[in-house]
Amino acid sequence: MYSHASESFIKQAREIPEPELQKFYSKLLKLLQGKDFGHETLDSLQRLYLILSVNKYTKLLCFQTVFRLILDQVTLLSKKLVDWLRYASIVQGGGASSGGFFTGPRSRQPVPIAELDGTVSGDFFTVLCVGQGFTEDQWMNVYSFSMLRHWLLTYHSVSSGNLMSDADDRSEVDGSVVSMVSATSSSSRLLPPKERLREKAFQYCQRLIEQSDRKAHKRTDTELQKACLVEAVCILDCVCVEDASLVYRTFPCIKALFGRLSSDLSFARVLIPIAQFYLNHGEMAAVDCDGVWMLVFGRYPGELFNDPFLAHEFLRFLRLNLDSVQLRVPQYIRSFPNLLKFLAWDSPAVVDDFVDLLPSLVTPGTAVELLHSLLDLPCLTATLVLQLRFFHMLKQNSQEHVFKSLSDQICVCCRSVSDTIDRLSTLHELLAEAADWPRVVHCAQVVPVLLHIYFHRVVEMADEKLLAHLILVMLERSSLLLKIPTYIREIHRVFSCHLLRLCKRRPSLVVDQSHELLEFAGATANVYSKEEIFTHVVWVLGEYLSVSCDSRCSVSLITSCFEALEAVLFEITSSAPSPGNICPAPKVITTLMSALAKLASRSHDLIPRVSLFLSKLRTAARSGSVAWCADEEDLVSVVTRGEELWSLLKAPGVAQSVLTPPAHINAPQWHRDTNVASPLQLRALTSLTHSQ
Repeated sequence: MYSHASESFIKQAREIPEPELQKFYSKLLKLLQGKDFGHETLDSLQRLYLILSVNKYTKLLCFQTVFRLILDQVTLLSKKLVDWLRYASIVQGGGASSGGFFTGPRSRQPVPIAELDGTVSGDFFTVLCVGQGFTEDQWMNVYSFSMLRHWLLTYHSVSSGNLMSDADDRSEVDGSVVSMVSATSSSSRLLPPKERLREKAFQYCQRLIEQSDRKAHKRTDTELQKACLVEAVCILDCVCVEDASLVYRTFPCIKALFGRLSSDLSFARVLIPIAQFYLNHGEMAAVDCDGVWMLVFGRYPGELFNDPFLAHEFLRFLRLNLDSVQLRVPQYIRSFPNLLKFLAWDSPAVVDDFVDLLPSLVTPGTAVELLHSLLDLPCLTATLVLQLRFFHMLKQNSQEHVFKSLSDQICVCCRSVSDTIDRLSTLHELLAEAADWPRVVHCAQVVPVLLHIYFHRVVEMADEKLLAHLILVMLERSSLLLKIPTYIREIHRVFSCHLLRLCKRRPSLVVDQSHELLEFAGATANVYSKEEIFTHVVWVLGEYLSVSCDSRCSVSLITSCFEALEAVLFEITSSAPSPGNICPAPKVITTLMSALAKLASRSHDLIPRVSLFLSKLRTAARSGSVAWCADEEDLVSVVTRGEELWSLLKAPGVAQSVLTPPAHINAPQWHRDTNVASPLQLRALTSLTHSQ
């Protein structure tokens, strides 16, 4: 419940006539156009809010009254920004004395502002001008530049309607000291406020770019030049996005700036805004962008990978512009070796960026090399660490000859990896001591995550030939990884997971790569060193080496596979493991037995050989402990599985139906098939259970 006074005030607000409201509104506009917003202005705004909240007038009136108030204020502030940016005082604040101790205030002469190189400034004031002191409007110049880009972006989103309500306003030149010397002042006054601010922003940024070419006396001033260049190029890009006609006026300036900075990577932070400008406007201006892309995707990440700020800015640029970069920058796809240096150097900081970027780097032309690069990422990390240590030692001139020899060997190995993997073992030996370095360990932890993303992407776009090649790479690289035990286990787990996915998606791959798969599965050493991936290779051989999966699967191929797996199973169950190896996991043995049973069910001549082995296995287990299995529960599970397979193989027809079921059995859809009795029975039962 409202108080009596509140109810009375609300009643007055509801009953206010429209002419009185318009009069009140006009009074408020005049208050808002003043320089000082006092208590009366605030009180009037509160009254207007109450009136519009409780009044019977339509929402349109409320809307028009408020968007108008906002636009008027936006216009006024934009005009003030033009004054502050372009027409700030060009003399130093405070003045300077021309005499000695007894010199009075009247003899003080105004001193002009100076450039960073000490020369007297001959143009309008900017943030890169220096002096002993600054006037109030010069400080406003600095503040205006700091907020200019954000204001332009905000102003661009505001409708231009009713912005010319005060066309006679001359705030741009009122109080301006040097307005009469501007060659474009008369023409720019004819522009609407938004375009006028855009024009002055363009002139201001061009002036900053010219000033940045001056040799600063202080290091802090040099850093200020770089920061102002970044902001100036961003603002120019902003105004060109808003007004395409400015692109042709701006490009010569940006092109000259790039030519000046391209050989000096100390200005690398400016390259990203320049690249953004070329990306946004290069096609429209029909300029050659190759030089920019070669630098930005070549030397920039290749030499500055250890700068966290630049890495963040560069990867952010790629993420925000990924579609445009893929479309307009042919160098992007082939630049992944350099891009991966960011990931290798500081994996935890940039892994989120690469989760988004990696799929765009996977193409039929890069897939194989990219897989090798991801697997060798910890090696790249170690190499980069050693490279920076080497440069540090060059400065100190200590142990240079020893370290240079090691560095040369690593570089030779790294270069040869791109052509052949024969030298990978040598590289891993050279980097053995790096296995526990923090950067290397962190890098090794992110590789499995990226490999999952890689394989999910490659399955979507690769043809069967490429997938077959990738299977070969997985088998080959499973034994050629940097010697970090947890890293090796995780990579094997990833390989196993995606080997199953690839073969399930394209079962014919098993026949295509049968020779390599059999060679891998036929090596007994893999049982102990690559248990995870060995088990999955055996499983896909037993599951997909079938005529039902590929008509090319012959009896001779099934037999050769059977004999290879039979030899491995016999070897690991006939004696104790060699010194240094533990007993094979029960999963390995049961997978081998199941694969043999599946193959025998497709070639009945092999059934007696499997049955004989399973019978001997049961007899040996009942006679006591066996050397190849140390745990009694594991032995029981192996024997149980063997008895189940042995019972199945007694009836070859049943064994084939169970171990190699047809596709419609594996993925039944009887509940959807109207030609069988099951749907009718289900509907009848449902009707009975739901009836009254």
